[in-house]
Amino acid sequence: MNQVLGIDIGGTGIKGGIVDLEKGALISERVRFKTPSPASPTQVVDVCKRLIKELEWEGKPIGIGFPSTIIDGVCQIATNISDEWVGVDMKTLFSNAFGCEIEVINDADAAGLAEVKFGAAKGMKNVVLVVTVGTGVGSGLFMDGKLIPNTELGLMKYKDGIVEDFVSNRIRETEELTWKCWGRELNKALRYYHKIFSPSMIVLGGGVSKKNDKYSMFIDDDLNVVPAQLRNSAGIVGAALAINK
Repeated sequence: MNQVLGIDIGGTGIKGGIVDLEKGALISERVRFKTPSPASPTQVVDVCKRLIKELEWEGKPIGIGFPSTIIDGVCQIATNISDEWVGVDMKTLFSNAFGCEIEVINDADAAGLAEVKFGAAKGMKNVVLVVTVGTGVGSGLFMDGKLIPNTELGLMKYKDGIVEDFVSNRIRETEELTWKCWGRELNKALRYYHKIFSPSMIVLGGGVSKKNDKYSMFIDDDLNVVPAQLRNSAGIVGAALAINK
């Protein structure tokens, strides 16, 4: 199996594309639809069906990245998505809806898989932390290239809330923070992670990765923070890779 459709379901957008698993690259256009509100299972399935139809991928394997901790295919928490997802057997839901083989993985874990196999962390040993910053803050933790799933470090207690309350891109936009102000706060959060996990490298992905030049000067050099190479496609590529994980 050399080609798989990857779908990246986020709090703001649902994105997908056909992925060449050997090259780790999209071989189709990148299709994006706005995430419906309140993003219930029925609504999300309907949007995914539109995406699958547009890419003419009916009946073939699909990997899905989803903003939740996932155990045995079952959604454990709802992060920036409807609470109706909690307890849903997503593998069964999606496979019945789409009529094909399905694999479901935490969305940040998916992005991490892509960066470790094809991107910024390719060949890295020891601990690598992939942090995705978008509507929320996700994480993928790796040891010698092997995924430690479902870390969701954006939900770690931080100050008087959790990490994503302070450094998500949504917070930057809604509070109209300057890149300098936001970048310095991000640096503090990454320093917090570094103190706990001692990663050899931190890969910064998600929507803000394409704006790296606006805040990288506020990140301490010793943290060894590098931008994700696959940028916004990492979640799609990693979701597709999950089929063979």
